Amino acid sequence: MTSVLIIDDDDRLATPLGEYFSRYNLTLHTEMHPDDGLKALDQGHFDLVILDVMLPDKDGFEVCRLIRESSDIPVIMLTARGDITDRLKGLELGADDYLAKPFEPRELVARIQNILRRTESDSLPKAVLKFENIEIDQSRQEVRVKKKSVNLTTNEYQLLVIFASNPGKKLSRDDISSIMRGANIEIFSRALDVQISRLRQKLKPTDYIKTVWGSGYQFVAPEH
Repeated sequence: MTSVLIIDDDDRLATPLGEYFSRYNLTLHTEMHPDDGLKALDQGHFDLVILDVMLPDKDGFEVCRLIRESSDIPVIMLTARGDITDRLKGLELGADDYLAKPFEPRELVARIQNILRRTESDSLPKAVLKFENIEIDQSRQEVRVKKKSVNLTTNEYQLLVIFASNPGKKLSRDDISSIMRGANIEIFSRALDVQISRLRQKLKPTDYIKTVWGSGYQFVAPEH
């Protein structure tokens, strides 16, 4: 059974959503205050977090930032806001997907299933990708830069694997978005530059992801 934590102060949402989730082998644990949600995440085991933006005391962006300080658990953000700026901000902070309210429960379940499929696929035994200063252990989903472990979100890790699996190949934004088909493609495409910028920061001091002006991106790390 997949365990999902939702942090949302709308008490009208949790009960019907929990009942709907049960049809798809998903259990829903609800916290209405961000501090309680962070505590539950720290003490329990969850496979994914659904996070509302409009929360008391701390908004969802701040909560997402705090989650990312210690965890790479997949995060889907919910909000009544439809502004693309807010959506990009959530993705920039490390959210894996973004869904505006009101939404169809089946769409939310589909987003959850897509993210978890990508996570499960990433965890299957595969070869270790080694380059001059980067090592990607795909069986453990671990990344090391100059032998130091680096924490990446689901999207960041997926992006790195895409690049590392295609060294020297120019990849357009459409190419990358197509491979990342589990994500919200329209929003992901617009946020791709932000996602890659975050990935580059985490991979410093290496500088292997190059921008190819007018084309997209290219991974130029020397093989180990």
